[in-house]
Amino acid sequence: MALSLEQKKAVVAEIAGVAVNAHSLVVAEYAGITVEDFTEMRSEARKTGVYLKVAKNTLVKRGVQGTEFECVADSLVGPMIYAFSIEDPGCAARLVKDYAKKNDKLITKLVSIGGKMFDASELGRLASLPTKDQAISQLMSVMKAPVEKFVRTLAEPTVKMVRTVAAIRDQKESA
Repeated sequence: MALSLEQKKAVVAEIAGVAVNAHSLVVAEYAGITVEDFTEMRSEARKTGVYLKVAKNTLVKRGVQGTEFECVADSLVGPMIYAFSIEDPGCAARLVKDYAKKNDKLITKLVSIGGKMFDASELGRLASLPTKDQAISQLMSVMKAPVEKFVRTLAEPTVKMVRTVAAIRDQKESA
């Protein structure tokens, strides 16, 4: 069914709004995927903070103009699904990678992050980026390490004295 001009403008505006706030974009070819699989993928995308869209390539090209994803505009050919990462940079890549394992008809075509377009082979690297919670926990562990070391350093003379006294006690008891 053909879209009216107003509907096309709405799609372009929707994509532009998402692209401005997104961290990364994964573009995959979806020809041959069943409706059930696609519905399951959409459900999982909503849970993980991924915006999935199937739209005409010309509308997506217009929607990403002026955003960091403008670099992918010339590479959009064929039936594509667009997965924008909203929560963290790797969530769309993880979603597409997981579903590509289950369904061989989902073929990643390109990945875009930070205003640069990468080949589909970079999907694994992007998917391995930590989630927001994981990144925060890693940062916190790095931040608390110097404090822990300082406390251990302060406690060491006391611990050493206690060990020395215990060794003298053990030596006197055995004599």
